[in-house]
Formats: sequence, C-alpha cells, structure tokens
Amino acid sequence: MGLMSYLRSRAGLVIFVIGLAIVAFLLGDIINYGTPFWMKNQNEVGSVNGEGIDYQTFNQQVDQAVAGFQQQMGGGSSPEMTNYAVQQVWNQYVSEELLKQEIAKIGISVGKDELNNLVFGENPSPQILQMFTNPQTGQYDKNQVAMVSSQAKTNPEVAQQWEALLESIRAQRLNEKYSNLLSNSMYTTALEAEQEHNSRNKIANFKYVMLDYASVKDSEVKLADSDYKEYYDKHKKSFRNTEEVRSLEFVSFDARPTAADTAMILSEVNQLKSDLQNSSTEEQLAASVSETKYPVRYYSKNQLNPALDSVVFNVAAGTVVGPFLSGNSYEIAKVLDTKFSPDSVEASHILLNPVAEGGVEQAKVKADSIKKLIQSGESIAGLAVEFSVDEGSKVNGGSLGTFTRGRMIPAFEDAAFGGKSGDVVVVESDYGIHILKIERQIGNSKIAKTAIIDKSIVAGRATQDAAYAKANAFYSEANKDNFKEVAGKQNLNLQTSARTLAMDNSLNGTTIPRELIRWAFEAKNGEVSDKVYESDSHYIVARVTGVQEKGIQPLESVKGEIQPAVRNMVKARMLKEKLNNAISGSSTIEQISQKVGKNVQTVENVVFANPVIPGVALENAVVGTVFGLQPNKPSAAVEGNQGVYAVQVIGFVNPKALSGEELNKQQRQMMSTSTQRAWGGIFRALQDKAKIDDNRIRFY
Repeated sequence: MGLMSYLRSRAGLVIFVIGLAIVAFLLGDIINYGTPFWMKNQNEVGSVNGEGIDYQTFNQQVDQAVAGFQQQMGGGSSPEMTNYAVQQVWNQYVSEELLKQEIAKIGISVGKDELNNLVFGENPSPQILQMFTNPQTGQYDKNQVAMVSSQAKTNPEVAQQWEALLESIRAQRLNEKYSNLLSNSMYTTALEAEQEHNSRNKIANFKYVMLDYASVKDSEVKLADSDYKEYYDKHKKSFRNTEEVRSLEFVSFDARPTAADTAMILSEVNQLKSDLQNSSTEEQLAASVSETKYPVRYYSKNQLNPALDSVVFNVAAGTVVGPFLSGNSYEIAKVLDTKFSPDSVEASHILLNPVAEGGVEQAKVKADSIKKLIQSGESIAGLAVEFSVDEGSKVNGGSLGTFTRGRMIPAFEDAAFGGKSGDVVVVESDYGIHILKIERQIGNSKIAKTAIIDKSIVAGRATQDAAYAKANAFYSEANKDNFKEVAGKQNLNLQTSARTLAMDNSLNGTTIPRELIRWAFEAKNGEVSDKVYESDSHYIVARVTGVQEKGIQPLESVKGEIQPAVRNMVKARMLKEKLNNAISGSSTIEQISQKVGKNVQTVENVVFANPVIPGVALENAVVGTVFGLQPNKPSAAVEGNQGVYAVQVIGFVNPKALSGEELNKQQRQMMSTSTQRAWGGIFRALQDKAKIDDNRIRFY
C-alpha cells in the first residue's frame, strides 16, 4: 500500500519505473527487497556457479582457521598467517561447493531412513561414534544420542547444534557415495598392467647424434608472425589463466633496522632488565612494556622460545635471564617460582551462566549442589547435558579431553593442574561458573612461573626517514613513460614480477601491503602507483606493465614470453632439414655422424617410464621414438628439448613376465593410483567448467 501511494504521488516517474520493472523481469530476480541490484553482490567474497558466500560467514571460518594455526604454532597472528587462512578457506569453499553441485546434478541423495540409520542404527556414522562415546569407558552411548535428539525438539540451542551435526553426517555420506562411484568407475586391464610393468623394466640401449639448438646463432633466426602463431596454436591450452594476472615492475627501498637501531633496542632492553630485577609488580610491568604480552603464569618445558626454555627451569626464583635474541626480538624473563606439576590433565566440566541463574551467588549455590551430586556418584555426563551452557562440550558429556598448560583460561587451568585426580571443584571465570571434575592427571615435570618482556628490533626514525626520502625522490620524478630510465639514473634496482596474483602479499620475497595489490588490480596498464607504499621494512613504488585477463591469453600478451621457445622451434625446423638430408642414404648412425660432423653418443639402461638421456636432459619424444624402433636401423630426425636427434637402437632387454598373482597386484596398484589421480582431474575439470567469481581482494 505504501509503495502504491508513493507511485501515485510521483506520476511523472511511472513510465520510468515501468521501464525498470521490465528490465528487472528480463534480467530475472536480481532486485531483492531493500537491496539495489548494483549492490546485490557487494558483500560476497565470491561465488561458484552463482552460489555465493558472504563476507561474515567466510570471515568467521578464516578466524577459526587462524585460531587453529595459533594453537598449533603458538604466538600471535600475522599477515602471512591470515593470508594462508584466507587461501585455505577459499580452496575448501570452492572444492566443497563444486562437489556439492556435482552430487546434486547426478542425483545422489541420502534418504530419511538412511540418515536415521546413520544416527540411530547399529552401524552409526563415525561422527556419531566420536561425539557420543563415553570418554571414561570408551563405550558408545546410544541412549545419549536419543537424549540429545529429544532435547533438540524443545531447546533451540540444542536444535541448532543437532541440525548442524545431521547436516555434517548427510554431507559426509554424500561424499562417500560420490567417492565410491568414482572408485568403482576406475578399472585397469591386464594389458595395461603389463604395459606399465614393461615401461618401468624394459631396458633400451641406443646410440644418438644430436644437433644442438645452441649451434645455430640467434641472429641467424628470423621469426615471422606465422611462427609465433604456429607455436601458440600448438600450445594454446598452456596459456590459460585460472585467474587474472598482473605484471609489475617496481623499486623497493630498504627500511630495515641498521646496526645502530639494533644497538639502541638492546640498550633499552638492558634497562628494562634492571627494572624487572628490582620490580615487585612484575605482571604490571610486563603488561605495560612487553610487545607480545605473554601472560605471567606457569610454563612447561618447550612452551617458551628455545633460548629462554633452556635456562628458566634451571635457575632460582627471582633470577632475571637474558636478553636473548629470538627471531627479530630481544627477550628477557624473570623466574618468579618453580615447582613440579602434571604434564597434562583429562577433565570434564559443567558451565553455568550467572545471568541465567539470577546472579553469581545463586550460580555458585547451584554449582555446589551439582558438585555434591557428582561426588555422590552421579554421572557428570548426564548432568552436563542437562545443565551445561557450553554447547561445545555438553554433546560429549562435558568432556574437555586431555589438555596441556596454556590451553585453558588461567583460573580454570590453575584448578585443573593444582588439584588431584578425582577432585570436583567449583571455579569462577570470565565465562561463568564451572563445576570441574579432574578425571586424571598425567606425568610430572618442573614448571616455572615466568614474567617475560620482549622488544622487537625495529628501524629508528632516522633510518625510515632516509629510506622514504629516496623513495619519494624517485616517485616524484618517475612516470609511466620514464619509470625504467629514472630507476637507472638513480642507480636503483628495478625488479619485475611477471605473474602477480590478487591474493599475493609479497613481490619477489619482499612483503608488501595488501593495498598495493588492490591498487595494482584497479590500475590500468602502464600506470604508476598512486603513492609510495609502505610495508614493515620497505617503501615501494610500482608500475603495471601488463594485464592478463582470466582465461586463455591472446597471442600478443604472451609473445615475449614464448619467444625463446618459438626461436627453438624455427631452429628445429632448420636442423631437422639438415639432419634428414644426412640420414637419407645412410644405413648406420655412424654414417650420419660423419655427414654432420658430430660424434656418436652411446646410452645404456634407459627405461620408457624415466625418459632421461644422461648428461643431456629429459627427452620424452626422443626416448619414446627409441622404444618404437627396430634395432640397428637409424630413425628420422626427432625434435627434442635440447636439439634435434637421430637415434639407433642397439638392443632391448625385456623384463621377466609377471605371474598371475603379480599381474593382479600390479592391476590393484594402478587402480588405486588412478583413483587418487582422478580426484585431482575431476576438480580441475569442474573448475574449468565452473563460473568462479573471486572477490577476496575487496575484503583482504
């Protein structure tokens, strides 16, 4: 009604609005309510055949991947880590979406009865077994599955988790079916197995004469447009870009720390060492001046950087050690206490939300009641399903598995490692009130409570200013026409990056800011960067020298790249004519050798599966020709990678024939290898056919 009133009040716009409506109808459903069509895909990181993934969903997965990397490797996140996570999540999204669409297209499905059997049947899904196996007994608890399923009908949070689990089980089963379909479509015949055996074991001994391409001077070769086109047409598929590529030339100005900068940082660290030695508030000092902000807590062996790790467990409390150089930072540490403690703890917990319980005190009262139930013999697994708000652990009966120091928040960690096996304790943390049961403690090693301060070695202002002044002087003088000339005049190292991709974060090993790449992919060919770009250690000025669109590149864009190969093709034409003239009327390789003035070379023990001519190169065409010849008859001229060859077989040594059992084993091995390779081939084929839009450069 509101829309109609709006149109009536603006009668002059009716014709225009109708026109827009017709366009919208013809284009399909591209105008969504509240979203202009030009903004429809603004928040999409990318899409596969029209199925997009929005930034929020994608970024959540990136954050999870980064957190996983941090947990595995320790330390904070970095641009390189984030970039790797973005690439990993993108690859996973594309492969999963391609596979999902292909499965739907060929009609593979999981029926209701099949899904029920995977959840409640006698042979449940591995995911069900993993999530509902009692960690104390190692026994699968079928009743627990039914309990969670029942709770999902009334509890929205449980329902969401349950649906996600069912969807994961369904997806896994679909992938299994597709994999089985693929595996069952692969077959190796006995003849193929026998040929493979011969290719790896039949030996050829032969002689050859080679006319090297280097024997023809480049200046003697005149390349015509038809030569470029001939080579391009033969190798067209190899010029296909799976994504847009930019070619850049750039000058990098070094702003890394000098020896003077390093000495200044070391002096600062030594002063901090004195402050730390005299401090009685180490935690506050470390928090205020340390760059990494290591928590002041107990550390186990191998949790610190190697230099610190080698000393903190062997000195008395109160000792300050360092400074030690660790990567690009100096570290010092004060040992506050040492003692012996378990190496790891297996525990379960129930988490209560104080807000939902009416406050912290009420939550503690309820926690004490639950604690008494557990101490009296009640199963924590059942109580976790009933009371815990930690959705991640309640589906496992509250089990947190086994963890080492540094994996949990401090209050929880102190309770888990400070008690003893069998203890049930109530712990308050930022997350709520925990009822913690220590299932068992493993090992016993020395730990050290340590306050750590680190300082990165960074370039001082004078160093940065000097580098920027040089960069700015170049930037002020250079333009799209004189970029190379100015670099030469100022004695600067002009570098090139022939294949720069949208998600690159370095050029020839130099880390660069992402905004430089964004500029490069928005700029026109020939443009110079709109400013001096700054990375952690360099200032960079760049120019776009080429734009290669996604898809097969036109001949003109690859002409410079293929020139050496085209030149060799023309040389091969010349040398083949010369060699074939020598072969004509010759009955032996020695006669050919005399005519062309080249020595005969002898090669022994070459197999078809490894077509290398010792001391020369990989020569597929030449070795392939050898295995198709009769002994003692010279071949026609063969075009190779290093030159043009004439070959003559001395003889073959045939391998022992395979027995029936050996042949069957060879077939099985080949079928297994073919199946593994088929996955890669299928994904490449699906990618080649798919319309994949990659917009990550907008967001990362």
